[in-house]
Amino acid sequence: MSDQPKTLRELIALGAAYLDKRQIPDTRVACELLAARLFKCGRLELYRHLDAAPEARVVDALRRGLQRVAQGEPVQYVLGQWAFRNLTLKVDRRALIPRPETEQLVDLVLRSPRVQGVVKPLVVDVGTGTGCIILSLAAELREGVFVGLDISPEAVALAQENAALTGLAERVLFAESDGCGEFDPASVDVLVSNPPYIPSHVVDGLAPHIRDHEPRLALDGGPDGLAVYRALLLDATMVLKAGGVLFLEIGADQGVALRDLLDEYGFANVEIHQDYAGRDRFATGVQSV
Repeated sequence: MSDQPKTLRELIALGAAYLDKRQIPDTRVACELLAARLFKCGRLELYRHLDAAPEARVVDALRRGLQRVAQGEPVQYVLGQWAFRNLTLKVDRRALIPRPETEQLVDLVLRSPRVQGVVKPLVVDVGTGTGCIILSLAAELREGVFVGLDISPEAVALAQENAALTGLAERVLFAESDGCGEFDPASVDVLVSNPPYIPSHVVDGLAPHIRDHEPRLALDGGPDGLAVYRALLLDATMVLKAGGVLFLEIGADQGVALRDLLDEYGFANVEIHQDYAGRDRFATGVQSV
């Protein structure tokens, strides 16, 4: 980019071309998101500023952001925040970036008649990461006791920061834990999780902006991608109440395997649900004893 003042429209076009040369995905979207953050507006509101020449400090900040994205860092981490349902959350390398599919997982929980039928459910989110699932449930369910667990102390710290940021710190408890087996037997009404489910040998082949920046601990599901599910289901059979409900996000090729696993562990009413793209993405089951 030259020192000649340019409009924001021109800067975005130049930034997209710069990222294109480095084979970064969704280059224009990335540029617009960075610009919207600097102008403190939504991406769709940028049209108000496109024909203006931004101040030098804004141009410099945009350049710095573009350089980070060009080096492979996810734009969400550069922005430092990301929207999830009705919340704006802090995001950084301590946890996975919340995905749109996970918003559908929250929808499944909220729409469940079994969840709606419990006056004050104990809801536990295993592998909470940013806290996006349990914070959304706490924000959207009227009553309940909400707990988010993660094996990573760094992720737990981030989730606690997000609880404070969203005004939900008094409603959600976060703790470091490998699974949820420390709960009393038959004490949990709702268990929800988006665990690591990518086979170990596949993780190394992921796109660099995922593989090199998002925590491997939150991606790697063991040799067949199912290791964490097996451990989680063992805990779930102990801590869920009779009639308690399990909600899992899964890989698009894991529907058959998860149905078999839930059957094997004695869950009833097992269902595999699709995401908006029509791919298997969620598994649900009810504790039968």
